[in-house]
Order: sequence, then C-alpha cells, then structure tokens
Amino acid sequence: MIDLKMLFALLLFSTISTSQARSPLEPVKTDHPRDTMVTFMQAMNDYRQGLESGNTKQLNRINDAIRTLNLKDLPVITKKEQGKKAAILLKEVIDRIIIIRPEFIPNSIEIERWRLKDTEITIAKVMDGDRTGEFLFTPSTVERAEEFFAKVKDLPYLKNSGRGAMFRESWDLEYFPSWAQKQVLGVCYWQALGLFIAILFGFILKTLAEFIVKGIKVFITEEESSFRYRFIRALEKPIGLLIASAFWFFSIHYLRFEGESLALLTGVIQVILGISVIWAAYRLVDVVSLTLHKWADRTESDLDDQLVPMLTKSLRIFIVVFGILLIFQNLGFNVMSLLAGLGLGGLAFALAAKDTAANLFGSIMILLDRPFRVGDWIRNSSVEGTVEHIGFRSTRIRTFYNSLISIPNSILATTNIDNMGLREYRRVRADLGVTYDTPPEKIEAFIEGIKNIIQANPSTRKDYFHVVFNGYGSFSLDIMVYYFLTVPDWTDELIEKQNIFLEILRLAHNLEVDFAYPTQTLHMETFPEKAPTVIRHESWTKEQIRSTAAGFAKGGALAKPRGLGIFKRPFGQTALPGDDDQ
Repeated sequence: MIDLKMLFALLLFSTISTSQARSPLEPVKTDHPRDTMVTFMQAMNDYRQGLESGNTKQLNRINDAIRTLNLKDLPVITKKEQGKKAAILLKEVIDRIIIIRPEFIPNSIEIERWRLKDTEITIAKVMDGDRTGEFLFTPSTVERAEEFFAKVKDLPYLKNSGRGAMFRESWDLEYFPSWAQKQVLGVCYWQALGLFIAILFGFILKTLAEFIVKGIKVFITEEESSFRYRFIRALEKPIGLLIASAFWFFSIHYLRFEGESLALLTGVIQVILGISVIWAAYRLVDVVSLTLHKWADRTESDLDDQLVPMLTKSLRIFIVVFGILLIFQNLGFNVMSLLAGLGLGGLAFALAAKDTAANLFGSIMILLDRPFRVGDWIRNSSVEGTVEHIGFRSTRIRTFYNSLISIPNSILATTNIDNMGLREYRRVRADLGVTYDTPPEKIEAFIEGIKNIIQANPSTRKDYFHVVFNGYGSFSLDIMVYYFLTVPDWTDELIEKQNIFLEILRLAHNLEVDFAYPTQTLHMETFPEKAPTVIRHESWTKEQIRSTAAGFAKGGALAKPRGLGIFKRPFGQTALPGDDDQ
C-alpha cells in the first residue's frame, strides 16, 4: 500500500521547489516552525539537484537554507561558511532518521519552541535582534550539527527521502594516521604542520615576487621620473606581501581549518591582504601625482599647480580610510552600522573637529579666492615671509630670518593679507641730504640728473615719479627721491635699487655735490687774544631791502619760480601758470 500522506509530502517538496516560479526578492518563510522546516527542506533539496546538474540558481538555494539557522553565536568572519556546513549536515541527519511531514509540524506563532520527534534538533522563536519573532533552528542545533551527523553517518538514507546533500568526509581522515588527527586547541597536528609549511612557502613566494619585480625594474631604460619606472617601483614591495597573503588564504581552506581557528586565521590573513592592497594603492598615488604634475606643467594657470599636492594628499587619505573600512567589512562587521553608531557621539566629535572643519573650508576659500599662491611674499598683522606650502589644515610660511611658521587656514581666510608678490609696482623712497654750502644751481642740476637716471633705468615706472628739494634739515638740504620699480620679485627689486643708487652716487661725484652728515658748528663771540666779530648790516637801506624782496615777486628781476632752466617738469605734467613769465 502506498502511504498517501507520505506521497503528498514528497510531492509538496518536489513540485513547489521546481515548478513554481520564485521571485528573486521573495523572503524565506520563517513565521512558524512549519514554515521554517518546509523552507529548509525545499532549499536543501534544490541545492542537491543543483550539485547534480550544475544549475547555479539551484546551488544558490543553500543561502535560503542558511537563513533558517540562528547563527548569532558564530564568529562573524566564518558565519556564512559554518552556516553552510551546518545546513548540509542537518540535511544529512534528517534524511537518515525521519521523513518530514509538514502537517505534523505546528503552524502557530504562540508557541516558543518545537523539537523534531525523537531528536534534539530544535526550532525556536527569536526573542531579540533584527530577526525578532522569526522561528529558526537554535544556535545549539547549529553547533551540534557535526555531532549529530557523527552519530547517524553510518545509517542509510530513508526511502523516499531527499538523500542528503551529497556530503563527503574530509580527505585527511583517509590519508593521515591517527596520531596526526589528534588536536590541540581545536587544531590537528597535521594542520599545524601544514600551516607552518604554508607560512614558510608564503615568505619564499614573497621574496621571489619582489626579486622578479626588481629584475624587471633593472631592464627599464626610462628615467626614474617616468611613468613606467614609478609604477614598477610602487609595486616592488607590496606585491610580494599581496601574493603571500593570497597563498595563505587558499592554504588555510585547503588545510580544512574550522571553527575559531579558521575565524582567527582568516581574520589575520584578511588584515594582511588588506594592508598589502592599501600599501600598493598608497604607493601608486605617486604615479598619479606624477601624471597630474606633468599635466599641470602644460597649462598656463598656476591654480592646478596648487591643487595637485592637495589632490594627492586627499587621495592618500581616502585610500587609507576606505581601505580600513573595507578591512572591517571583510571581517564581517557592518561598517554602516558602525558609522551610524558613531552618531551617538556626533555632537562631541563635531565640537572636537570644529577647528579642523574651519581650516578645511579656509583651504577651499584660499584656493578659490587665490589671495596668494606658493612663492608669494605675503604679510599680515603677525607674520611676513614667503609661502612655501598650502595644505588642508595650514599654510607654511618661510620668514626672512629663515624660520618656518604654520598658520591655520581658518585664520588666513579671515585676516587681512598684504600680498607683496602681486604688486604691479614696487615703491622706493629715499631722502638724500646735501651740504648747506651746495649752490642752488648744483641742487637743480643734481635733481635733474636723478630724474634722468630714473627715466634711463629699464625697470622703473616712467609715468609717475618725484625728485624734489623737500626741506631744510638740521644739518642738510633734503632731497626726496620717490619712484616705482616694475620687477617680479624682491631680489630684482634690490638689484635695481642698487643700480639706481650707484648712478646717483656717480652723479654726485661728477657734480661735486657732497652728501651731508650730522654736524654742529659752535660760534664763539670772543677770544682773549681776538676782538669780537661784529656783523653789521647798516649799509643796507630800507629801499634796498624792499627792492630785493620785491625782485622775487611775480615778474621780478630776481624771480626764477621755475628754476634756472635746468629743472624739468615730471613726465606728463602740464604747463603751470607763470611758465611764460620766465
């Protein structure tokens, strides 16, 4: 007689999983114990068929079976792999001891726990976490799956069962003697020996890879600044560690490490692999920087010359931060949840990073407004010097006494900056004092000669300068020299000032004009052997005094309001009233 109930159960498992179209996003059903068991058995039956046919879609159904397991107590790194093994072993156990009949499994959400008949395979309601309210195979069931299988592995599959999941025993049980199967801290002797050999061989691979890359670098004929040479040099060190860590990763899986030992070794190797990738990417930034510098050199703008160093630093920071986050992600941590958790201290972090953010925005404003650039001579209320570097946080200025000052960009962005390097003209003012015994004619000639010197110099501004007799000093007749230089930097300014001052000195020598120096003359009224000197002006009549003063009036015989004719008006000055009276 055919058991109709058993036939119905088999038809339920076979037809639903093969004939009914499934949505790619259809969730696994774990609303009660019956849903969980049916979902598990359907998924594992499809997985077995996928093993026989090679159908990728059916092979991926094991992920649905894993979703019915409570894996909260498993290490994050190996959670999926151990869940897969537990699902396969549970399927092997169930198909050897009982035929699942869904109608005998409760479908109530009121119960909290259900156990498969005559077994310790248990499905229980989840009371916490993101899967609260779902019914899953308990952590104890998952942990003891291998123990259950060891007890029933010699039993045959039940008739009309799914015939397991094609599980095969480890090859090491067949080839290694019993003493090698003994364990210390969950690791067999043969595994420990194999791990030692794998580590040793990994270092050999690392050394060999570095030697090959170094040999390739020798055959490169380009200059050390070339793209190809920089690329090979960047990979010279990291590539050995990258190859070694990849070899170690495959080795621990081939050596069949399990449990905590597998989790520990996998975590260490993933960290090493991540570090090698970050290291290689970090060194490759030099190659990118070289390309950007060559591109910037071909442009006329200097903005890109300032942006390239900042972009290079930004890229390095991004690689390090992103690489570390990627390592944590590969270790099984939820990076997004980790970042969201940082929001709990967001206020404190924001207060701590206030100055950093201000400096960052200050850097952006400096680059956009461009109040100065690298190489400019700038000064503000507290510092003066040449800009050497514009960074994200601060700007470094080399002072004229050769010290290096770092000023936060937030301060530079809000303070008054006097950019001496952007001056179109550089002002020069000098006060020359000649002796009081210099005749007026020579003073005018001296003034005119200085004007000619300024006009003859190719680096002076020709449309605006002044050379004037500016006052009577305590010991000299003062002449003000005021002009502008059109030079690119301070060095050229000093050279041109020197050229002009030397010309003025030669002019004074040729005109026999003497420069005054601080002196005092002491007049004594009387000496014992000499009668007092009496200066008398009685010979001057009132009329003579009056006529002499009147002679300097407009149109007077003595008046020379425009000089003796030696003096010329500054370049571009229009005629003044009285010029026709000369």
